[in-house]
Amino acid sequence: MFGPFKKKQPPSEPPRRFPPVPDWKPDIALPLDRIAERIRFYTNGSRDFAVFKYGTVAVLPNGLSDADAETHAKQALHNVFHAHPDMKPMNMKDGNILIQYNHDVASIVLADIVAEHWSEIEKQHQRALATSEVLITPHGNNKFDDFGKKSLFGRCYMFMDAQEPEVLRIERCNG
Repeated sequence: MFGPFKKKQPPSEPPRRFPPVPDWKPDIALPLDRIAERIRFYTNGSRDFAVFKYGTVAVLPNGLSDADAETHAKQALHNVFHAHPDMKPMNMKDGNILIQYNHDVASIVLADIVAEHWSEIEKQHQRALATSEVLITPHGNNKFDDFGKKSLFGRCYMFMDAQEPEVLRIERCNG
């Protein structure tokens, strides 16, 4: 059509991804051996768990076969990713942060990795928000203290694992 009846183009917006994911994909490699060691410590060696490629952990029912353990871990991560990925970060006595999600999925933010890469974490933390996400904190919407910035950094790895779910190892309980 012409003139006043010409169809208007919608405003240009970035494409919406579903489920929403952060723009930031940190290229900081996490030491999976240390993550496994910390989960073993935090669970007193009493639980089986799976470790994904980027360091996300799924705590498993003990005694599953390797195939069933991998299936269970991937389903748990899928369930977190395809719901609202509520995170419950908590400071651990060793200085790390344990981020718990639903379905027995967790991430660990190692204190020494944070210290080594703090300037990048501080600079990129807003990119760790998922598309159109608003997190309400005591400091205001999407305003984070250092604990919040570290938690967002750790959560990025869960999103990366959820988009490319690959279990690299199954760890068994001590008993």
